[in-house]
Amino acid sequence: MSIPQSFIQELLARVDVVDIVGRYVQLKKGGANFMGLCPFHGEKSPSFSVSPSKQFYHCFGCGKNGNAISFLMEHAGMGFVEAVQDLAQQVGLQVPQDDVSPQERERAAAQRQKQATLTDVLEKAGESFRKHLKDSPRAVGYFKGRGVSGTVAKRYGLGYAPEGWRNLASVFPEYDSPLLAESGLVIVNEEDDKRYDRFRDRVMFPIRNVKGECIGFGGRVLGDDKPKYLNSPETPVFHKGRELYGLFEARTAIREHGYVLVTEGYMDVVALAQLGFPNAVATLGTACTPDHVHKLFRFTDTVVFSFDGDAAGRRAARKALDGALPYATDTRSVKFLFLPAEHDPDSFIREHGTDAFARQVGEALPLSRFLLEAARENCDLGTAEGRAHMVSNARPLWSALPDGALKRQLLTELAEQGQLDARDLSDLWNQAAAQDASRQGGGAHRAAPGGAPPPAYADEPPWGASAQDAGWAPAGEPPGGGQGYAAKPFRKNNGDWKGKGRWKKEDERPIQPRLPRTPAASRTDHAVRLLLSHMEFLEDLAHEDHAVLCAQAAPHGPLFTWLEGQLHEHGPLAWAVLRESLRGHECEGLAERVMTGSHAQTEGDVQELRAELRDLLDRMLIEELKRQQNELILLAARDPAALAQYQALEQRLKALRGISLKPA
Repeated sequence: MSIPQSFIQELLARVDVVDIVGRYVQLKKGGANFMGLCPFHGEKSPSFSVSPSKQFYHCFGCGKNGNAISFLMEHAGMGFVEAVQDLAQQVGLQVPQDDVSPQERERAAAQRQKQATLTDVLEKAGESFRKHLKDSPRAVGYFKGRGVSGTVAKRYGLGYAPEGWRNLASVFPEYDSPLLAESGLVIVNEEDDKRYDRFRDRVMFPIRNVKGECIGFGGRVLGDDKPKYLNSPETPVFHKGRELYGLFEARTAIREHGYVLVTEGYMDVVALAQLGFPNAVATLGTACTPDHVHKLFRFTDTVVFSFDGDAAGRRAARKALDGALPYATDTRSVKFLFLPAEHDPDSFIREHGTDAFARQVGEALPLSRFLLEAARENCDLGTAEGRAHMVSNARPLWSALPDGALKRQLLTELAEQGQLDARDLSDLWNQAAAQDASRQGGGAHRAAPGGAPPPAYADEPPWGASAQDAGWAPAGEPPGGGQGYAAKPFRKNNGDWKGKGRWKKEDERPIQPRLPRTPAASRTDHAVRLLLSHMEFLEDLAHEDHAVLCAQAAPHGPLFTWLEGQLHEHGPLAWAVLRESLRGHECEGLAERVMTGSHAQTEGDVQELRAELRDLLDRMLIEELKRQQNELILLAARDPAALAQYQALEQRLKALRGISLKPA
């Protein structure tokens, strides 16, 4: 669904960002603006400012900023369309859908109505379960026995489904309504069409989406009946592979603690909240999926998976590793915490204390270590066969990682454990990828699986490619000599220049001839070009990167904001599709300019293009941090907090410039 920019502007003119933010953050008037504690990072002194005149928020601590739409996207984890629809509903506007047919519009409206109706039904059932909990000493005793307080029980909406086959008939007079079956509350016997409640004699855990709407339930038996845990089935509003228990309740704590703890069950989440770790969530009776990981990275850059140390816990962790690998960029952290087999998080904290558990979290196994362990499993590294097996196991894991420093370091480590040179391992995997492509009919060659690291120098041939492949030596001429080839300049492996002479592959690298270039466009133009050409690159960016891009002066900033909205709404799109969506948009001229002409060619190696974007973003971040420092200079003389912020920015600048910081 394409939402006209004119509607977005009208919507933002009607909503009040102070009201929207004020529902989540306690704000106090401070001059012309309102101030509060930033919901995006932990702080004790308010640095989060909301401007009624600009209809904009900005945190002077972490740099988060935006309008009412971006606040709902960042804080509540909504998608762009979801945030727009939420705001439109609050001010009585109908989101236009001029680009779809009347039939599609009618179907979408019916789907939204059904989803709203189903969540209403589930909310009503949840209210009933909460009332029954108060009347059940047995259920209350279970929660008290697990140390759950009334405050935590209320926060998570805990309840109880009493014994009996048709208790919900007293809640829903129309017990035969199809909505009860469609919402998963009632089971219909196919043979005789008789109906009965799905959840009976179980303590109940309502499952909420990021907006706080009830979309399903999890129920736990009080005795020894099977199954021990029972979840709602898949419904139009509930999809196990995309939802996480406790995420709505934990979203603020996740930002305050700086990480999210992913556990195995509902009671783990509730117990951890009771014991001082309200930043925990759980998967819903299914393995952790890439969708789960993707959703979590909308709230934090650090994910810690907590599993039991037994075989089942290891299997669950292995599946979580597969889900996390595509999102493990250099700016994100994924760890795996394995508790002793006799403990879950609740029992561990009760026996050893919160500090001990916090240390366990801090010492959790990094993704890189766990990947190496997974590759080595059942492999005898003392034999050539075992090392070859390990290398074979490692290839799909390593290939799933996005390109970056982590991926390149792991290539080196895997090569060392396999007793291979990193270049030889890359060659081996390049050949395997070419064979895979041939079997699939692609006929591709020289492309590494998942994007092998590009050369250490931008002007050298791809790893595994000969000089002839790269077009530097005439056909039939060996790369070690031959007239015409020996006259080219070379570079040694250590990067030092060497004069003309014969090239030996094992110790020297040729310099690729540079083609004439069109005069370079601005840095921001080039970032626009890369993201319009490769929209999926947005998935890899950190929150700080998004903020810097969207804060650029018009028309660049609005175009980046629009592009993010398209990603949330549709996923990555081709430039041809984006071009059509931009018809009549205020940023159409900019997009058309940067994407036309010879300078707009962005086909090349995807990993090199990602690295190029990373370099642009780092330079833009440096400029933004310098600007913030200049604003703080005038305040630093009389405000210690401003001085501290200035110094923090200086440390960040040094890190971006690659300066090694040494302790004083």
